[in-house]
Order: sequence, then C-alpha cells, then structure tokens
Amino acid sequence: MAKHHPDLVMCRKQPGLSVGRLCIKCEGKCVICDSFVNPEQIVRCCDECSYGSSMEGKCVVCSAKGVSDAYYCRECVLLERDRDGCPKIINLGESRTDLFYAKKKYGFKKR
Repeated sequence: MAKHHPDLVMCRKQPGLSVGRLCIKCEGKCVICDSFVNPEQIVRCCDECSYGSSMEGKCVVCSAKGVSDAYYCRECVLLERDRDGCPKIINLGESRTDLFYAKKKYGFKKR
C-alpha cells in the first residue's frame, strides 16, 4: 500500500512485542511493497500503535478488523526494510480525505 500511495505516512517508531495484523482485503501482502510472494518475517508494531482496545487487532494498512498476521516478504528482509520501524499507516491519505469532503460538499447520502 505504501509503495503505490506515496502520500501515506508510516509510524516508524521502535517496534515492540505486538504482532501486526492484516484484514481480509490486505491478507497475504507484504506491508512495505505489496507483493504476494515469499512471506518471511513477521511484522512487529510499536506499543503506541497496538495499545488499547480500539487499536488492538486492527489492520496495519487500512485499520479494518485484522484476521491474519502480517509478514514482510523475502526481498524486503534482504534489503533490511523490516528494520525501518513500525509499518502502521497513521494517516488516511489525500485521496480518501478528498473523497470525504467531496461527498460532504455535494450531499451524497445513503437512503
């Protein structure tokens, strides 16, 4: 996700003991480069990103309900991208924010 959307910001703090999770939509992807091959090392999140019942068990990429553990792919481990810190996405990104305000501006409502 972060490779295809450059406006997303990762946490990058010192990782702790908690394991990162992925939702059904993101399941099987590498957190850094979005590849579906060679999962090698489990993702660790910092204590701030995994603290509390509202953040525990959420997807590292999109903050949906997590169903499986997150892994780094072999290439990211060889390039040592797994050592950059916590990979949790901490902002929505411009495209999702723009969509929210566009819906608000034109008054799209569910019926």
